Amino acid sequence: MTARKTARKTATKTATKTAPRPAARPARARKPARPRLAEVVAAALDDLKAQNVAVLDVSELTDVTDTIVIASGTSDRHVKSLAGRVLERAREAGFRSLGVEGEREGEWVLVDLQDVIVHVMLPRIREFYALEKLWDVRSGGRAALP
Repeated sequence: MTARKTARKTATKTATKTAPRPAARPARARKPARPRLAEVVAAALDDLKAQNVAVLDVSELTDVTDTIVIASGTSDRHVKSLAGRVLERAREAGFRSLGVEGEREGEWVLVDLQDVIVHVMLPRIREFYALEKLWDVRSGGRAALP
């Protein structure tokens, strides 16, 4: 190797070793963590004083949803208001509803939020259908499947 090539290689190696490192990237501002949908629903129901709120994890029983929330209202107007608040708070948190059933009558309103299904009903309707017994794993209830 000639003296010229050796000098060039040495100069290149020295330059790369002593070259300043680029400045570290500025830290990105993290987006605030999105709240869990079940927590949003429970908070919305609590805001308007829903009674006997039950949150059931049914992910082991069905593929349709992960959580079922059941709550009672004191009157048909209260039931409608509770369902409306759930929808409002879910939208504010960035979740979309797939559908709402029973708003006109107000005895039993179902809000489908995909991962969470919310049943808001009058106490007599809730007692008659006993959804907690149907879906609660701890009580030995099972979904009635053929």
